[in-house]
Amino acid sequence: MWIYEKKLEYPINIKKPNAKAAGIIISQLGGPDGEMGAATRYLSQRYTMPINMGKSMLTDIGTEELNHIEMVSTLLYQLTKDLSIEEIKASGFDKYFVDHTVGVYPQAASGVPFSAATLQSTGDPIADLFEDLAADGAIR
Repeated sequence: MWIYEKKLEYPINIKKPNAKAAGIIISQLGGPDGEMGAATRYLSQRYTMPINMGKSMLTDIGTEELNHIEMVSTLLYQLTKDLSIEEIKASGFDKYFVDHTVGVYPQAASGVPFSAATLQSTGDPIADLFEDLAADGAIR
């Protein structure tokens, strides 16, 4: 059980919309290594973790990733709020706009929608932790 405070831990206050930036940042939400995947990955892998401390750690990290979803989504919303049609077309954001207007939809910058099909939860804690490290960029 969690207690949810209805405020961002780190307030976001974008002064000027920028669809071009939003078109890139959207991958941080729904891209192959984005926050949606991270939260789903950690929170599903925790169930087969044999060590309670590891299970607790995966729960804590997964919950933190949910906070990241909220921050990135707020950032995307503010970057696209009040854009004119001309700004949307000039930035290349029109392909996204056709399907979602300025709604925050989890996808990669390439336009591929988020899918849990790209995640792994093997039941093998070592394999899962290596996959987590790779997705977070710790292994390159």
